[in-house]
Amino acid sequence: QLQLVESGGGLVQAGGSLRLSCAASGRPINSYTVGWFRQTPGTEREFVAGLHWSAATTHYIDSVKGRFTISRDKAKNTVYLQMTSLKPEDTALYYCAAATDYISVSARGYDYWGQGTQVTVSS
Repeated sequence: QLQLVESGGGLVQAGGSLRLSCAASGRPINSYTVGWFRQTPGTEREFVAGLHWSAATTHYIDSVKGRFTISRDKAKNTVYLQMTSLKPEDTALYYCAAATDYISVSARGYDYWGQGTQVTVSS
């Protein structure tokens, strides 16, 4: 069974950068489509970025295009979300999730989830 663990969150000032990691175990991460989601209290979980299992395609929401990059390291069995030019509105609990086929912007499209890592961006 695939297991996912996020790390790399923290407190950063606006304009700063963080690299989030999604470490997979149990199965090779390159067999799965991976999505990053974020959620703040009282809101729906929001899709942020996705990487197709083949690595042929990526998808980002408009608000993070040009600032965030999703990638994976096969050797480390880890998917990353490089976050730059962070804004206070990026503050959220960030989750990685895995699906067995195509990228979906809906959380319902993913079968496996990590526990989340908190990102807080101060102004």
